[in-house]
Amino acid sequence: MKQFLIITVFLFGALQFTYAQGNPTRDQKIEALKIAFITERLQLTADEAKKFWPVYNNYEKEVKSIVSNSKNGDVIENEEKLVDVKKKYRTEFQKILGNDKMNKLFVAERDFRALLIKRLKNKNNRKGF
Repeated sequence: MKQFLIITVFLFGALQFTYAQGNPTRDQKIEALKIAFITERLQLTADEAKKFWPVYNNYEKEVKSIVSNSKNGDVIENEEKLVDVKKKYRTEFQKILGNDKMNKLFVAERDFRALLIKRLKNKNNRKGF
């Protein structure tokens, strides 16, 4: 029950931050959903969340930088760069979350992307695309 309350408060805060900016963009909505998804999947405690999210945000910035700069680069080299970033942050995530939750993190990211793609496809199918 306590964990549910902590997650609810955290999610409310994340959504509140997103909507405090006025009319949230699609990217802000997706980011809030991702935070909620990962928090729930990992069942983060308040202490873990406090330590985890700043590290995860740095990790995500590096991943986004590689992805945005890799449009014209060698595909294999770019994949290697992404793996290197995951390896770099793996030890930091393990220190905060432990090995089991660290592994669940990377699975949760993959599952969130798959869910997002599925929802976008369903939305496009309803529009007649």
